[in-house]
Amino acid sequence: MNDSFLEYFKCPERYARLVLGGPLSTTKRYFRFGPGNVCYGRLSGSPNGSHSETTSDVAQDVKIAHGTVTLPFDVTELVENLQREQYPSAARDEKSIGQSALAAMYYSVRPLLPVGVRKHLQRRHLKGWDQIPFPSWPVDRTVNQLFELLMMFSLKAQNVERIPFIWFWPDGAPSSAIMTHDVETSLGRDFCETVMDIDDAYGIKASFQVVPEQRYEVTPEYLDSLRKRGFEVAVQDLNHDGRLYKSRKQFVDRVAKINSYRRQWGADGFRAAVLYRRQEWYKDLEFSYDMSVPNVAHLDPQRGGCCTVMPYFIGRLLELPVTTTQDYSLFHILGDYKIDLWKTQIELIMEKHGLLSFIIHPDYVTTEPERKVYEALLSHLAGLRRDRGVWIATPGEVNRWWRQRAAMKIVEGDEGVRIEGQGSERAKLAYASIVDGNLSLNVEQAVASQGV
Repeated sequence: MNDSFLEYFKCPERYARLVLGGPLSTTKRYFRFGPGNVCYGRLSGSPNGSHSETTSDVAQDVKIAHGTVTLPFDVTELVENLQREQYPSAARDEKSIGQSALAAMYYSVRPLLPVGVRKHLQRRHLKGWDQIPFPSWPVDRTVNQLFELLMMFSLKAQNVERIPFIWFWPDGAPSSAIMTHDVETSLGRDFCETVMDIDDAYGIKASFQVVPEQRYEVTPEYLDSLRKRGFEVAVQDLNHDGRLYKSRKQFVDRVAKINSYRRQWGADGFRAAVLYRRQEWYKDLEFSYDMSVPNVAHLDPQRGGCCTVMPYFIGRLLELPVTTTQDYSLFHILGDYKIDLWKTQIELIMEKHGLLSFIIHPDYVTTEPERKVYEALLSHLAGLRRDRGVWIATPGEVNRWWRQRAAMKIVEGDEGVRIEGQGSERAKLAYASIVDGNLSLNVEQAVASQGV
């Protein structure tokens, strides 16, 4: 009941006293918890559930007494329903994950189709995307807002002015950003050197997701050319035909090969082609982290979204969600050659101190208009690092930090409050408090010592 809350905030256990108010209903439904937070799961109440409409806000059913917060749902179950896309509109049917005959035919000829033809077909397929009510476009922060509301209830229940927790990012950074490059064709592979030059001009290192089979030749020299410049290599699918999740048997057969490439390349990260996914099958991936789950997937063939802007664990695998719109969707679906949408998403993510995660394909920035947009994005990110302290890292660095943070703990004693665990020298103590009726999260500022 309290595990997901403690995993998110990393606060002392004594402050997390969240209990279930009664037996849960046998059916799941959409409901609201706080302003604008659409959730999906089981509620306590009558056998058939006392709430059935998304207009009903179950926050009014929360009870606070004797230091305990009594809730009408199981927090961990509710969060997993959202993060792992266990809700109806995630549309995890055959059509959505590339199993239909039409999808198979499309992916068989996709490498031969000009971008103009592809974007026309994709626009038709995605028609009505802007009318989808859930998850919330352009960034869904339901999970983050849910945890913040629970922290407010905990502050009230404990009758304390503030609760200590381990800050989300190293050295007190307000947010983190990662740049990833999916290499889809030989054209993109051959353009990687130029992309690295562009990235380096702004002091940003990235991860290149490489397709192991069929798309193009992958030589040890090519992989070394990426690593020797400080960039990372991740495995992208097996052959990028959109059929990885056709069936459980096919997935298991292909994952055996995918895992062998992980060992051969020494890669820690994975991304599925087209961001297709079945999170319940991730246990077969022998990777440390995955980057295949969008925050909100309105512009992707498989709809849904994880509704969080923070990394989260799926068993032993860490998910680094894709929290911004892909370059291909921006250019060829929306027809937008500005970074205004990215700026909007960045601000929404940073309000929750989340992960800014980008996908830029070397294949789609080979011409000047697209390249200028990409450079404008890099310039904006470099400015956020300079002016606001955003931690720009590689996916591997974020993975290592998030695992270290997960293993840290806060120790309270006579000498004060401190953080223990590997990597704690970079961790910052933070405090949650209520200011003017709203939750305030602040990193503890070091007290400057005065010389004699």
